[in-house]
Amino acid sequence: MRRWLIAILLVIALAALAFFALAPGIIERGTNQIDGKPLPAVSERAKALHATLTIVDLHSDTLLWKRSILDRADRGHMDLPRLEDGNVALQILASTTKSPKGQNYDANSGDTDNITSLVIAQLQPVRTWNSLLERSLWHAEKLHRAVAESGGKLREVTSPEGLDALLAERRGKVAPVGAMLSIEGLHVLEGKLANLDKLRTAGFRMAGLTHFFDNDLAGSMHGLKKGGLTPLGRQVVERMEDSGMIVDIAHCSNACVADILKMARRPVVSSHGGVQATCKVNRNLSDEQIRGVAATGGLIGIGYWDAAICDTAPASIAKAMKHVRDLVGIHHVALGSDYDGATTVRFDTSKLAQVTQALIDAGFSDDEIRAAMGGNAIRVLGAGIRPWKLPQAPAMIL
Repeated sequence: MRRWLIAILLVIALAALAFFALAPGIIERGTNQIDGKPLPAVSERAKALHATLTIVDLHSDTLLWKRSILDRADRGHMDLPRLEDGNVALQILASTTKSPKGQNYDANSGDTDNITSLVIAQLQPVRTWNSLLERSLWHAEKLHRAVAESGGKLREVTSPEGLDALLAERRGKVAPVGAMLSIEGLHVLEGKLANLDKLRTAGFRMAGLTHFFDNDLAGSMHGLKKGGLTPLGRQVVERMEDSGMIVDIAHCSNACVADILKMARRPVVSSHGGVQATCKVNRNLSDEQIRGVAATGGLIGIGYWDAAICDTAPASIAKAMKHVRDLVGIHHVALGSDYDGATTVRFDTSKLAQVTQALIDAGFSDDEIRAAMGGNAIRVLGAGIRPWKLPQAPAMIL
């Protein structure tokens, strides 16, 4: 009897080890996909121009997954070797911490969460199992560790001076890739304004107020009530602008977007999405919203997946970017891939020359391509992450 019990326990232990070793990769393979449809040939002109670009992508969810960003993976859309292949200068890495079960674009409650099971399956630290704040701080730790182990190939950017240094280094023989931290939904604050300061200290320099559900700061485009900013949400936007954290309206309800644009004192961004004019999906921006973002001096990051551009073809990315250019000017156009965000795309980041080719085919000039592929983002990020005033530490009582 005892031998049978030992054998059963051994089988259970082996099954558990297999689950924790294999499940995270299996889950990612099923969610971050490349559709395999044909890609156009990239011309010599496009290759030559692409090699001279300073490329910035405003949104990727790679930190969510259990794999090293330093190693070339056989799954997902992005890692350091593929960023190098794609000539990316700066990648914004989002911390995604909660996603409702049965997630859809129309109406979701915040009562359930898919990511908790992923967190446990990936054997993340126990402190992250029941705390959204700790999940974001863990993502920051993952990036900090990767930077430290990269031998200088990956650089974290947290200041305008750091951004300038990155760009200067990229003019040398070895071009490092920059990374900047963002947050997808400030439900991670867990209702406490002071937690925003913890996140900024950890390196976060951009944040969206909502994700796929309403929270205590604002309504989501995909929530149940879809309301505007709450009093806490207004406090958070003001604190972000003061401290040099860029406000991201991606996933915000129409009322939330309107409230942010009314009170914005600094450029805001829509980090990843599309435009209603070329893809009529509720999360995509109307012309009025595009004009509002442009009025702040901000950016519209165009995504690569079907709900952003109603296709996955590079030409559809260029079509959305062209609409923004024609409506408000080239200076407000940017890339916002949503790589590794449970999306299906046509190409991974190693093949970003596909976008350069598509922009050439759409009639963009070389200077317009330089601006759209990263020049605009460098301008807005460099100015937006410079703090006006930082929170003061409490005075010591002697």
